[in-house]
Amino acid sequence: MIWAYPDGKLISILAVVFTLLYFIYLYRFWLINQKLKVKKHRLIMKMVLRTIYFALFLVAMMGPSIGGATKEIKQEGKDIFIAIDLSQSMNATDIGPSRLQRIKLELKNLIRNFATDRIGLIIFSSEAFIQCPLTYDQNVINLHLDGLNSNLVPNQGTDISAPLNLALQKFQAETNQEQTSKSILLISDGEDFGDNISGIIGRLTDAGVRVFSLGVGTAEGSTIPRGNGLIIDPRTNQPAITVLDPSNLKSIATRTDGQYFELSDRDQQIPELITALENLEGSVMGTRTIEASANKYFYFLLAGLVLGLLDMVLPLKTISM
Repeated sequence: MIWAYPDGKLISILAVVFTLLYFIYLYRFWLINQKLKVKKHRLIMKMVLRTIYFALFLVAMMGPSIGGATKEIKQEGKDIFIAIDLSQSMNATDIGPSRLQRIKLELKNLIRNFATDRIGLIIFSSEAFIQCPLTYDQNVINLHLDGLNSNLVPNQGTDISAPLNLALQKFQAETNQEQTSKSILLISDGEDFGDNISGIIGRLTDAGVRVFSLGVGTAEGSTIPRGNGLIIDPRTNQPAITVLDPSNLKSIATRTDGQYFELSDRDQQIPELITALENLEGSVMGTRTIEASANKYFYFLLAGLVLGLLDMVLPLKTISM
């Protein structure tokens, strides 16, 4: 027999409490016996009845499972690279407290839903770098997220193809590539100054890597803070304005059989993004064997209740007048 809740300490405490209370009950009848004649065999029958259904309640609490059947459970998982745009425009405050700070907060909530998946971080602007390789350790990922800022990468423009190409290289370097579900979460405000996007999309499609893109920002946009001032547009000599440009992000997602989501003043689509990633068919990352025996507590509980009701409805008279 297998016990689902083998808390021996709790069971022992309850048994001791029952014994003490029943001892007090018996002592009461001993006092009554000093004046009245008590039928001892009926008292013993009542004690045995109550002891039996109390013991049945204790057994039910421990969750008995009868039988030795086992079942093999497949553990499925996915490999997900999260590519985060760290260009200066991600410091814009059209989404509070800033685009980047909001993304860091949302990603911490997102990764909690993928405990059985490997997640890696790529940071990019004009170039892309691995910030955290694929790992199951969510604490490590959170530490890297805390340290993200726009000074970690060169900022001579934004090249969206760079992180996609880097992620694909890392996926292809993995062993057993064909057995791994691979996807990329691309996070950016959509500004792109690269010119090799078509080539990388074709290679991603051939490799079966799906890109889910998240556009961050608003259509109205905002200025870009830098230090105590603002970034100035050299063409107009006025503060630069950055706006969300979803066209490239939508195109990449559509052409790789992924989806586009948005985080703006009008759309908060992080829950939909989490659902889409969860619905990806994972690959078998391992198996484990568990006991498949069903919990039979109900039968012990039912027997105890029947005896308890019998004790209440048909009380055994212990005193003969």
